[in-house]
Formats: sequence, C-alpha cells, structure tokens
Amino acid sequence: MNRSSWSPDLGAGLLGAVLALPQGVAFATLAGLPPQYGVYGAVLPCIIAALFGSSRHVVTGPNNANSLALFAALSPLAAAGSPQYIDLALAVTVMVGLLQLLVGAFRLGALANFISPSVLLGFMSGAAVLIGLYSLKDFFGIVLPRDSSPYFLLHYILQHPTAIHWPTLGIGLLSLGATLLLRRLRPRWPYMLVGLLAGCLAAFVIDWLKPGLHAGISTVGAMPSALPPFHLPEVSFTDLANLSSIAVALTLVALGQSLSISKALAQRSGQRIDVNREFIGQGLANGIGGFFSSYVSCGSLNRSLPSYEAGARTPLAAVFSALLLVLLVSFGSALIAQIPLAAIAAMLLLVAWNLVDGARWRHVLRTSRSEALVAAVTFMATLTIPLDRAVLLGTLVSLMVYLYRSAHPAVRVLLPDPNDPGRRFTPLEDLQPVPEECPQLKLVRIEGSIFFGAAAHVGDHLQQFRDRHQQQKHVLFMTKSMNFIDLAGNDLWEHELKQRRGMGGDLYFHRPRAPVLELFARSGLLGRLGRDHVFASKDQALKAIYPRLDSAICRTCNARAFTECAQRAAHAPDTDAPLIARQ
Repeated sequence: MNRSSWSPDLGAGLLGAVLALPQGVAFATLAGLPPQYGVYGAVLPCIIAALFGSSRHVVTGPNNANSLALFAALSPLAAAGSPQYIDLALAVTVMVGLLQLLVGAFRLGALANFISPSVLLGFMSGAAVLIGLYSLKDFFGIVLPRDSSPYFLLHYILQHPTAIHWPTLGIGLLSLGATLLLRRLRPRWPYMLVGLLAGCLAAFVIDWLKPGLHAGISTVGAMPSALPPFHLPEVSFTDLANLSSIAVALTLVALGQSLSISKALAQRSGQRIDVNREFIGQGLANGIGGFFSSYVSCGSLNRSLPSYEAGARTPLAAVFSALLLVLLVSFGSALIAQIPLAAIAAMLLLVAWNLVDGARWRHVLRTSRSEALVAAVTFMATLTIPLDRAVLLGTLVSLMVYLYRSAHPAVRVLLPDPNDPGRRFTPLEDLQPVPEECPQLKLVRIEGSIFFGAAAHVGDHLQQFRDRHQQQKHVLFMTKSMNFIDLAGNDLWEHELKQRRGMGGDLYFHRPRAPVLELFARSGLLGRLGRDHVFASKDQALKAIYPRLDSAICRTCNARAFTECAQRAAHAPDTDAPLIARQ
C-alpha cells in the first residue's frame, strides 16, 4: 500500500459503497432479516476480510446465495425477522466463522476444491430460481403468511390474479425497466441504485396523484445507524445442535464462492492467492461479525469485479467502501426508508436472471454427461430440499462420479500403426482397418491408478485377455499413467504374474512410476518378477522380449505386426535388432 494507490482505491471504494447499499438491503430481505442487517454485513466483515485475507481485490459482504441458503435453512426453526430468527442467524454466522478459521489454521483450504464447478453451477442456478420465486410476493404486492413456500405463492398468483396490487406491480416494473435501460446505456453507472430511486420516484408520484393508493405500497421503513451494534446471540444448546449441519453447508458454499472469486480476480491481476490465509480472513470476518449484527458473508462477485474494474489496487478499496457506506446511510436514511419493497424485488429478479449461466449450462451439457448429471442433481436438490443438504448432496454425487471414473481406468490394447512411418503404438480401436495382433505378445496400456476400487475392473479385463487369447502368453504393460497402486493393486499384479508364468509366458512392465516400484519392492513382487522385466523404453523391452517368443509360431504367422516379422519368416532372425519400429 502506498499513497499513489489511495486515489484509485478511494474511487473504487465509493462505487463499492453505492453498490453495497441496494444490494445489502435486498439480500437482507431475501435472508428474512430486517434491511439494516444487509448494511451491517457490508461494513465490519468487509474491513476484516480485506485486512486479514490474501486477495487484494475481493470485497466481502452478504450475497444472494448465502442469503437464500440462510433463509431456507432457518425459516423452519423460527419466524423470519423475529428476534429468535435474528439470534439464530447471528449464531450460525459465528459457527461458520469458526469452521472457516479451522480450515485456514490447519491448512485444509484444498477441501474447497471438492466442491466442483458443476455443483456450484447447479446450486447457483437453483438459488436463482428460488430468489426469483421469493421475490414475486413483494413484486406483485401480495400478502401471504410468512411460511408460505415459493411454489404455493406462484400457484396463488396464477389462481388469484385479482390479489395483485397493481400500483405495487407498476413500481416493480418501472424499477426493473429503469435498471435494465441504464445497464444497457451506461453499464458502468450504479444502475441498481438508479432503479431503486426510480421506484421511490414512482411511489411519490402515485401518492401525489392518488394518496389512497400509497397505503398499500410496502416500503423499507426507518433504518437505524449503519454502525453495526454489538449483540450476543441468545441460543440454547439444542439450537446449536440444529445449526451444526447448517453451518457446515454454509461454510462449504461460502468457501467455494470466495475461492472461485479470488482465483478469478487473481487471474486478471496476476496476484498469487494464499488460499488458507484467505479462509482465515473470511473466518475472522464471520466469527467477529456475528457478534456485531452481521450475518454470513463471503466474497461478493457483484462488488469485487466492479471494484477491480474501477481501478482498485489494494485492500484499502474494500475498507473505503465500508466506511463510505456508513456515511451514505447516515446522511440518506430518510430516502432509504421510502424505498418500496417492490423496487427491491425488481433488483432481486434481475440478480436471479444474471445468476442463471445459460452459456455455462450449454457448455457442460455439450461436453460432459457426468458433469451435467452433477449439476442437474444439485439444481433439483436446491429446489426441493433444504439448501444446506442440497450442497452436500451435490458434492457427494460429484465425488461418486469421480470415484466411478477412478474405479474404471481404461485398459487399451496397442498395436503399431501400419500407416504411420514411425510405427507409433496406437490403441486398437483407433486403427482402421484393424490389423491383426501378434499371436504371442500383447501390448496393453493402463490409463489410471489401480487401487482397491479399480482392481476388480482391471482384473476382469486381464482375465478376458487370458481366456480369449491363450496363445498370447507374454504381455507388456505400458504403465506410465499408473500413478500409484495399493495392496489390492499389488495383489492383482501378483496374480497376473502367476497366471502368465503358469501359461508358459511372462509379464513385463514399461516405465512404472517410482511409488509403484517401491511397493513392488516392499511386497517382494519385484524380486519374484525380476528387475530385468522392468524397462525404461519400449525398444529395450522389445529387444529383451523378442528372443523369448516361439520362432516356429513367428515363421507361420500371417499377422506381421512388427517389422522384424518378415526377417523371422525368412529364417534370418536378428536378435540384436529391435522387434518393432522405435518410437
């Protein structure tokens, strides 16, 4: 930090404060909390995360996904907006902070990598749908019980269109239209703030034209000071037990989002991110913020990216943003009180629309069925079960897909490509027309590690090779891609060695990894196999294997898989020459 960066940081901080006001109010409403809690969450956590985190550009505060997840998880436990609900929200925030601190302190930041991008894609898309549905009540001005589900709300609107408060809907449409128009014409301007001001202006005009209509338009109401007050959450041990699983899920979501945002900004700025330090900063922000009326926060893409684009150079930009937000609320509280909830609902609908990444969905559907399955399962789970469980379910499905892939490594038969001057070893299925294999020597490539989950799959392939091609008594395994094996994998190779030698043939390895050889040595397999059966190159392997083949079979063989087959057929074997063209 130096004086030359203060001016651009101050400018970026001003933009961040302007953006934080409407977003904070909207996200707090989405979380089932009074509007001021969105402002509280954008002050102290923002300062703490900036000072103790790793990223120079991430701006921390409430966001849509955390807000919705908090509301979905806590609404069954207490009435939204009630003192008990607020205490639960602050308590779970402290728990999230403690978990994040533990992750960072024990350098377990890599755990966040287990939340795959497909899980986040499905979760964010599902959250976007729920954000939109929850916003419809205020957008249409319909009064329903607090515990009404968003699906009931949608059904109610369709069945009872007369329940719509048309002045409220008009304000919502005007706010949405003004926001979209300004975003298109002046994308660098604070279009969300202008949209809220347009809603305030519309409400004022309606009150001026027909005062009676204004009575049915709900507004934010008076907001206390933006300085976060100290508040010790009053919760029981039973409440803490109920909040534990919620805290774990919120921690996963918050860490995954913060990590993805910090990495995305680091790619643009060239900064190297210390993941564990970033988690410590986020943990302190939530752990301390929970005692100062701030609910769950994390890196905010809606504020971080504009701050970076506005010229932010250091974490001071986030600090300036928080301090300027306090001044903005202190001197503009009268105007904030008049913001119609329909205008806030319009902002949330826009946020929901922006969260649905259609291009990413098309890319995933086009390129990977398994990743599309993970995203779809997470999406449906987000819509149908509590959000904390939806994230865990999506992560579990993602890990199951990975384990399935790992447990099914490709076992490919290779042959020299007769159409390639270099006679490159090529998988059999990639050769057209498919040439005939050597009747005595099989070349096999193992594409993956062999552990207890994969041993049965690979063993089935090896058994099929022995059953279908009993004359192919010798087999050379290309194991460069076999990064490790466990005891089950070692037992598999022990069995294969015994079977091959029982057939009168033998087993050979090309370029096994050092950890594999170490386990072979410790188990005694390497001694039984012989170090002369392990080769650093294909040429060395084939020179050693060639003399062991049955010359009588070679003379009558029509496959001619190797260049030396013609020499053997002409009764002129040259055992010093390589069996096959060198690679």
